Amino acid sequence: MIGLLVGLWLGLFGLAFAQELQPVPALRAHVTDTVGLLPEDRRQALEARLVQLERDKGVQLAVLIVRTTQPEPVEAYALRVAEAWRLGRKGADDGLLFLIARDDRRMRIEVGYGLEGSVPDAVARQIVADTVAPRFKAGDFPGGIEAGVAALVARIEGEVLPAPAARPDGGGDRQIGLEELLVLGIIFTIVLGGVLKAIFGRLVGSSLAAGAVGFGAWALTGVVLVGVVGGVLALVFALASGSGGGRSGGPWIGGGGFGGGFGGGRGGGGWSGGGGGFGGGGSSGSW
Repeated sequence: MIGLLVGLWLGLFGLAFAQELQPVPALRAHVTDTVGLLPEDRRQALEARLVQLERDKGVQLAVLIVRTTQPEPVEAYALRVAEAWRLGRKGADDGLLFLIARDDRRMRIEVGYGLEGSVPDAVARQIVADTVAPRFKAGDFPGGIEAGVAALVARIEGEVLPAPAARPDGGGDRQIGLEELLVLGIIFTIVLGGVLKAIFGRLVGSSLAAGAVGFGAWALTGVVLVGVVGGVLALVFALASGSGGGRSGGPWIGGGGFGGGFGGGRGGGGWSGGGGGFGGGGSSGSW
């Protein structure tokens, strides 16, 4: 009889996982709402708050709202998302995922290794049960999500964590990547080099263009070596392109490796995980 029950249980377990698993959405922002549960103005306000948290503390806290996690339980799906998104900084492992499955009436806070001290399982359970669930039961989903995020942020703000990476003065939401810098340098060399060579001649014009590119690379990165290498490469490219470099360089860029890396290397998003690790810490709940 026991063997029959075990066999039946294993059969049902295998049947459940034979179903197609829910996909992991692409990570493009701190707040991913796939069902439209949040009004756009409140989603944007929450996004801005989480962006500021990452700037201030380095912590990556992401909110994900989906219709269902079935056939997986919310715990398995949340861990799969956290590992796919790699929230938190590598080594610090300071990532958090706040997952809401609307139709399942289930939610979970998944905590990275590095935050298990400031957000232990008992605290995560309290936030789920006492802060978020009552608001969800009353139909106030935006208020519940905001309150849950506020409770997590309050716990994180008192934690001593590695300082966030320094940003260039006046930098935007992300730094310029190496591939983008190369593409911009090549385009700038073609355009400026063509003008300067027409005015000053091939050698002098190429030298002036290379100096401008080198100075720009140094100004953007703050690294002298990058500026020197950029200037040398720009000089070689400008001299090799000849007087007609502005026309001959265009097709080379469009068909070469740099064109693809500039547009496709980011996966279509402006934000990504930092390589943090998760071990299943956190808490789940329902409403």
